[in-house]
Amino acid sequence: MAKIPVALQMYTVRDQTDIDFIGTYKKVAEIGYPGVEIAGTGGLSAAEMKALLDDCGFGRAGIHFGIEALESDLSAAIDYALGIDSKYITCPWMPEERRRDAEGWKATAKTLCQIGKKIAEAGLLFSYHNHSFEFQKFDGEYGLDILYANSCNSLNAQIDTYWVKHGGEDPAAYIRKYAGRVPLVHIKDMSDDPEPTFTEIGNGILDWPSIFAAGEAAGTQWFIVEQDTCKGPSLESAKISFENLKTLNAER
Repeated sequence: MAKIPVALQMYTVRDQTDIDFIGTYKKVAEIGYPGVEIAGTGGLSAAEMKALLDDCGFGRAGIHFGIEALESDLSAAIDYALGIDSKYITCPWMPEERRRDAEGWKATAKTLCQIGKKIAEAGLLFSYHNHSFEFQKFDGEYGLDILYANSCNSLNAQIDTYWVKHGGEDPAAYIRKYAGRVPLVHIKDMSDDPEPTFTEIGNGILDWPSIFAAGEAAGTQWFIVEQDTCKGPSLESAKISFENLKTLNAER
């Protein structure tokens, strides 16, 4: 396993949490993941979620809240994160109407910066999770770079390795580019197919030793396994990635 602890983004197994939320968390613990990142609370209160995480022995790699939830009731998001003993809140997506041009990205940067400042006042870290639409250029500059150039240190980068590659750039280079602002990295592999798609860590084309080294140098605190779609059972994909990570680390 990588020197940095590895969590599972529970979005990976959302088909299972929809059926049995608590039971799925326990199955992820049985695989051996030391932590999770939460995507959806299953209707559990913060106290109930904390009890579940404690029961599973999970470290907290954070929780995702959409921009609408952060704008409409930021205090509720902060209180929930504090209530489950998580130091990380991440915004996972940006609606198209907020990112149509450079000015849209600049306005979004200001919004996320203000949200991040309030989150920082609570002692937490705030990040934005990229996809590949951030790699559209405006006047020769990527939307993602416009975002961080016009924000503040209260906004961190949750770099997603698959989507950086999908956007045509090197994931390790982007982790290094935002060193000191990358507490969380989503590790996600890309299949070696004519039309690439998601696959388990180690079964694709990404350069994991380079990514691991970049994260360690950049101050990353969690590597978070995520697979948006799985060809087989999602829990099995999560297990394959976890087992492959052991081998990948041994080869470093």
